[in-house]
Amino acid sequence: MSEYNTLSEDELQAVIAQAEKALKDKQLEKRKQVLAQIKELAASIGVTVKINDQDQPASVRKGKKIAPKYRNPGDAAQTWTGRGVAPKWMQALINEGRDKSEFLL
Repeated sequence: MSEYNTLSEDELQAVIAQAEKALKDKQLEKRKQVLAQIKELAASIGVTVKINDQDQPASVRKGKKIAPKYRNPGDAAQTWTGRGVAPKWMQALINEGRDKSEFLL
């Protein structure tokens, strides 16, 4: 343990990086062994097993892009799909007594 006291900061960082890599490699190897053992046990009783790999990210569900339904007459760049909470510009126009249907595209 005292040998680490003689190392520079860069050398200590290198030792830490090597240790982290070695630990990760050992954990990965252990995981492979356990998964192989599970599959072998399942096969011995005639069952197939599907194991979801945690290293792969889950598929991301993407929604469809919704076309705008309303446009701000004061600023054409501001639009709203009509879903969710109405934007402040729409709320202000409604509070003035105007109807949403005036701003339909």
